[in-house]
Amino acid sequence: MKKMLLAAAVTLLSFNGYAAQDPQAVYDRACGVCHNGQIPTAPQKGDKAAWEPRLAKGMDALVQSVTNGLNAMPPRGLCMDCTAEDYQAVIKLMTE
Repeated sequence: MKKMLLAAAVTLLSFNGYAAQDPQAVYDRACGVCHNGQIPTAPQKGDKAAWEPRLAKGMDALVQSVTNGLNAMPPRGLCMDCTAEDYQAVIKLMTE
């Protein structure tokens, strides 16, 4: 019994408690404001040709651009509670 309690405690303590956000919900709440076609320089969701040169820079560079802001995109891309992993997931969603 003690071993089971110890194992449960270790498992709970090692869990960071953060669950990644749903990429579609983040897009709808923050990214879609610009990436739905309203801003001509923001690549639209699903526009593979527009995303291709950006993807060529690599995912780390794209996440850095979102985090720091780039051109008309404000820092953090209007998602103040997003992590780098959230940004990666939303970028993948938009590039599909």
